[in-house]
Amino acid sequence: MFDTMTLTKATAGVCGALLILLLGKWAADVMYHDAGHGEQAYVIDTGAEEGGDEEAVEVSFDEVLASADVGKGARVFNKCKACHKLEDGANGTGPHLYGVVGREKAAVEGFGYSDALASLEASWTPENLSGFLESPKNYAPGTTMGFSGLRKIEDRANLIAYLATIGE
Repeated sequence: MFDTMTLTKATAGVCGALLILLLGKWAADVMYHDAGHGEQAYVIDTGAEEGGDEEAVEVSFDEVLASADVGKGARVFNKCKACHKLEDGANGTGPHLYGVVGREKAAVEGFGYSDALASLEASWTPENLSGFLESPKNYAPGTTMGFSGLRKIEDRANLIAYLATIGE
């Protein structure tokens, strides 16, 4: 199949390519190696070491809710209105949200709640709504609500303040 000369040429080609690769690596190390540059001539003090111990201040949900903006909450509701209606008794894919703040959980007549939501006790307080809106799947594992959640506490507070104005 192959004669000796063809095999020798192929081997020489592979060895030559390897040699070029190794010489290129050596040249790059010589040109860009930074270990031989010595010490820094001067150091700029940014104070990063002194202020690094500060922890993020966590604001309570009640404080954020007290300063919530109803107008911004109406804009956040745009994420919800594909599935939820604000008119009393007008269910969509999800139950209506008329008077939801303070309402018992899974209490809308004629709506088929998932077992995960139907088994929850208590009412939709602002704190409970915030927990649910942050991550419905974590708050009520097994819920059929496909919404991924509102990560920002301000968005949740604004939405809850807006929903509190809808209904009784």
